[in-house]
Formats: sequence, C-alpha cells, structure tokens
Amino acid sequence: MRFQLSAINTFLPLKIIPYLSVQVKHLLFIGLAVVVVSCRKDPGLITPVPPVLDSIDDGGTAVPYVPNLPDTLYDYENIVYPQHMLNDPILNITNNSNDGDNITNEGATLGRVLFYDKNLSANNTISCASCHHQNKAFSDGMKFSSGYLGELTGRNAMAISNVNYQRRFFWDARAATIEDQALMPIQNAVEMGMTLSNLELKLATLSYYPELFTAAFGTPEITASKIATALGMFMKSMRSFRSDYDLGVETNFADFTAEELAGKELFFSGDAKCNNCHISQNFGGTERHNNGLDAIYTDLGLAYVTDNEADIGRFKNPSLRNIELTAPYMHDGRFATLEEVLDFYSTDVNAHPNLDDRLTTTVTTGGPPIHFNFTAAQKASLIAFLKTLTDYPYITDPKYSNPFPD
Repeated sequence: MRFQLSAINTFLPLKIIPYLSVQVKHLLFIGLAVVVVSCRKDPGLITPVPPVLDSIDDGGTAVPYVPNLPDTLYDYENIVYPQHMLNDPILNITNNSNDGDNITNEGATLGRVLFYDKNLSANNTISCASCHHQNKAFSDGMKFSSGYLGELTGRNAMAISNVNYQRRFFWDARAATIEDQALMPIQNAVEMGMTLSNLELKLATLSYYPELFTAAFGTPEITASKIATALGMFMKSMRSFRSDYDLGVETNFADFTAEELAGKELFFSGDAKCNNCHISQNFGGTERHNNGLDAIYTDLGLAYVTDNEADIGRFKNPSLRNIELTAPYMHDGRFATLEEVLDFYSTDVNAHPNLDDRLTTTVTTGGPPIHFNFTAAQKASLIAFLKTLTDYPYITDPKYSNPFPD
C-alpha cells in the first residue's frame, strides 16, 4: 500500500500550508514522511527527508541554511545582448526569450534560490547547482554527475548559458522548453529523487519561500508550475556575451594574437567546417547531429525520444561559448581536453548510416567520413580561438552565484 499526497490534501489543502507556522509545517512534513516510508513497497524514489535548516561552517558552528539576498534585487530584467548577437539573423530565428514568461527580478531571484537549494532533492544533498558550477560555466567537470544517492548519471552535464538562443534541451533534446527541462532532473530517480507533489509540500515548510513566491507571483502558494517558471527565468537571465571574442567583434579583433586570428579564420573557413554546425554568434545549441563518435552506438541519443532509426547517434550540438571551462566533452565525457576533440575530428570520425552530411566527403548523410588531418599548428590556433569565447565576467557575476552558506 502506498499513500498519495492527494489523499492528505483532501483534509489539508496544499494552498493553506504557506500560512501555517514553521513548526507546524515541519511536523506535518515529518509526519507525512513517516506515513509514506511505512507504507512504501516500490524501490523507485526514496521518501524525501525533512528539509535541512542549518549548515555547518568551517568552525563547526551551525548557521541557518537560508539564502542571503541583497536588499536591492539584482537586475535580471535588463541584461541586453550586444548588437552582433541581436543582429544575427540565425539568432533572431531561434530566439525564444519571448516564449513563456518574461523575466522579472523577483522571479529570477526566486529561481536563483531554487537553483542552489539542496532541499529540492529527496535527501537534501543535491541542488541544480551541484551539477552546474558557475566557475565551470555551469557544467561540473565530471564525465558523469553524482546523484542524490551517489549513483552516476548516464550523460555529461551540459553547460548553461544563452538558453533563449537554443532549441530543445538535454543531449537527446527531450525537453521542448527550459521550463520543461527544469523539472526533469528533480523527478529523476538518480539525480534528485523527488516527486513534484512532495516537492511542493516540502518547500512550503521552509520559512524563506512564502515571501519569495509572493514577490514573484503575488501569492505564497507553491506549485510545480511556478517552480519551473522561476527556474526558467533565472536560466534565461544567464547570458554570456562578454568574452574576448565579443570585445573583438567591436574592435575588428585588433587585440587578437596572430594565433587567435589564424584559429578564427580556420574556424569560419569552409576547410574546417566548424561553424557549419556551431552556427551563429552563439556558436551552436540549436541542432542535433550524428558526428561519427561511434560505428555502433550504445547510447542512441535522439532515437530514444523519437524511436526513429534515422536519429540513432544524433545528439544536441552544444554552444561553444566557454568551451575552455566545460571539459570533459561530448555526451559521455569521453574527451578530456580540446586537443582530444580535435584529434578525433582530425583522424577518427567513424562511418555511420546517420553521419551528418557536413562530416562526409560526399556531403550526403551516411557518406564516407571526412578526416580533417589538422596540423599541430592548426590545432593550436583553433584552441587559441576557442579560448577567446571564455566569458570571465559571466563565471564571476554575483547575480548567478550561490546565495546559501557553503
């Protein structure tokens, strides 16, 4: 037998929970956890434990686990892209910033708190930020990420930036919008292990959320839809456009070194074909490709979603912005360095029936693979150019940082 939250809600509607005292909220949540644990038989998601209220500082002292937010909210509403991005015709087609909810400072602030709050996982050990570190451009530096019980995810954590210039999310493109994407790791049995109904109830017991939800949405009631919207606002505000490359566009690349200029020319030339897939001033993030990683795929990629053999081995091509910081590379983190990535494209692209036509000698899907045979100098220049896409202000901007005590 397994009790459902809906049964409890028949005598205690979720919408009144924000108005209860903190002590009553915690007792309610603990009581619910005991009921569900005692009646649970399936081995899927564990029952969420009561939320964490304190963290331990370096001196061994317990400090309240609450977000430290500025008196004047950070400005998330007026982050304007530079003209070379705003005028990019491809980005104008892919721009989805007007799809769904507009960004508000209050909504993005709530999203920031949710993004970093470990209470979103069943045992209070994992937040969204556990797999998306700001200093790594919101990737995590691991081949596979650790979930809330220590199990590993099946794919590499993707970096986050400029999501409004992207289409569909995850390596297999299963999420149509960033709001859809936001709720999936929370419900994943490996990653965060929650159900949305349990999440709503759990967050309603925390003292800091009623005010944040009221500021963002006009009411303290917590719903999964509001959680997704707020997380979406925060991630849509995470805009990267202050790299050396972006500064170079404004100055005709006057400050680029000879090696960086050579890499830029090779990247955008037909010989290397880099920008044929990593298109636009966002350098990718919109298409799904089979790039010849394997002759036989164990991870089917997009085909898991579409059940179409033509999609076997097709994965989302990520933006190359901040690529210097987001190793290891590919959906399975198989390449530890950019040098290894270029070695692969130089000599090791595999034949496959779905190989993208831009990587074939015949410019036809499934044709013989191209091997670019880059020289050492060409590889060095391409890497030098790719490093100009690193946005250091983005990875140190306090508006995207962790508001909770470490």
